[in-house]
Amino acid sequence: MKSLLNRRSVLAGPSHVVRVAQDNANASVSPDDADDASPGMASEASSDGASRLASGLAAGLGSAGSTQAAVARGAARPVLTLRPVQAVPSQVSARGVQIANTAEVEWLAEEEALTPFRVFRSFAYSVSLLFHAKELVYYIALYQDGALWRALKAADLEAAEAAFHHFEDQATRLSDCETRRAQLEAQNEQLARMIARSEAQAERLRSDLQRRGAQEQAASNRQHQVRKEVAQLEAQRVAAQAHLNKAHRQMQQLSLASNEAIPHLPTR
Repeated sequence: MKSLLNRRSVLAGPSHVVRVAQDNANASVSPDDADDASPGMASEASSDGASRLASGLAAGLGSAGSTQAAVARGAARPVLTLRPVQAVPSQVSARGVQIANTAEVEWLAEEEALTPFRVFRSFAYSVSLLFHAKELVYYIALYQDGALWRALKAADLEAAEAAFHHFEDQATRLSDCETRRAQLEAQNEQLARMIARSEAQAERLRSDLQRRGAQEQAASNRQHQVRKEVAQLEAQRVAAQAHLNKAHRQMQQLSLASNEAIPHLPTR
């Protein structure tokens, strides 16, 4: 029995009987009472030790079992090995998406080891969903002016497409100002063309008005000149008619005078 108790003390550390005895000692129990209680406690300790030893041997506890027993009885806990903490945010890793190394993505692209699944482009920004068939990994890359800006990787297509749509929205937001600039430039160019056409049409209308005014002025001058000439011609006609009438009268007078010079011949 003593060997069992000694073996239990080696495996599991201080026994419950010893702690009780120390508690009783702190409670000011007399040595005689302690001596009287020691046989019963020893028997209890022996039975408890035998049962604990049997359960320990049945469970195959070695040094690890003694450590666990010591921890259960309030002994110092052993220092556990620290695990490395991932740099990827929890909300990203929970979706199955991780931050990828941009140099690795560039190298794979140079080696032509990536197959494009999706491509989105908005002005200087572009997003590509790339598939690395050899490793069964999807890469989501965001480019600015053709240079790789950010890269993510995922193990399944659903998570990769979600990341692709996220980058697509980001590229769209980044290019909103450029979209507005392009629209305003096009509108300004259209307005400039409309202004040029309007000014050209106004110039044509102005030229037509000037030409029409010049023609009207020329027509008016011509009419005035024609009316003046008509008046002159009319005056000349009247003068010529008067002269003709005068000549006719003179001719008649001369004719009468000529007739008077003819001798009177008797009729037969």
